[in-house]
Amino acid sequence: MMMMDPKKMAKQMIDFYKTTFDNSFTAVMMLQEQMERMASMYWGQMVNLPEEAKKGLAEWTKSYKKSCEEFKKVVDDSFKKLDAILAEAEKGEKAKSA
Repeated sequence: MMMMDPKKMAKQMIDFYKTTFDNSFTAVMMLQEQMERMASMYWGQMVNLPEEAKKGLAEWTKSYKKSCEEFKKVVDDSFKKLDAILAEAEKGEKAKSA
């Protein structure tokens, strides 16, 4: 029985984790957007809610979205770095065997 190359297996695992993260992140963002729409409708119907509070809630939502985008970028960059590390290790392994 032949064993799988550890680097190839690591690459497959990282690809799986990235896909899982991307799908989960997309699902959470879709849920967040739906909740934002519902909350906006609710806040819009509240006649006693001061305009300052509505602006504050809108600013909080905007800040939350920005933080999510920054988080996604950091995670994506980390996956790219892992890919680069694995590619470099594979190059080194090929150079040794040549």
